[in-house]
Amino acid sequence: MDDRELLARLSGDEAEARDAFDAIFRSWYAPLVRAADAIVRDRAVAEELVQDVMLELWRRRTALAADGSPQAYLFRSTRNRALNHVRHQQVARRGAVHAASPVSREATAPAQVVSREIDAAVRVAMDELTPRCREVFELSRTHGLKYAEIAQTLGVSVKAVEAQMGKALRTMREHLAPWLPGGDAL
Repeated sequence: MDDRELLARLSGDEAEARDAFDAIFRSWYAPLVRAADAIVRDRAVAEELVQDVMLELWRRRTALAADGSPQAYLFRSTRNRALNHVRHQQVARRGAVHAASPVSREATAPAQVVSREIDAAVRVAMDELTPRCREVFELSRTHGLKYAEIAQTLGVSVKAVEAQMGKALRTMREHLAPWLPGGDAL
């Protein structure tokens, strides 16, 4: 059975989906770990990232386009997660320098309050999004997928993805206006 057949079976009944997922997992786990390890240079982290990708494949199994390429989806997802991990590590290293510098708690308290307010505003804005709009926004901004990749993953047109992103960005801008340059607050 080829990969496209397995992908089509993923959205079938539970037993068929489990068998297809098992076959995909066994076929692609080791190559995906090698690909992730080449980026993150840490085998344990690479394995964890691939497990996350496989879990996401299982969660999205009914939304995946049956005519898509599971190999391309898996490698792209693994690559994106690995690159996000590397970026996060770089940010953490840069932040560690600032965290290590002796700064009084009094000087950072206003910044912490503002940070908490912004976090709360982002959560409120995300809650305002429709489920599909939020899913498109997260795939784009959190997972780094391109519109065409999102369209393929969700089984919709690129225009539909563009429309959902437009709605998401408008909603986010409206809710976060006080914290953007030229906003009213602060």
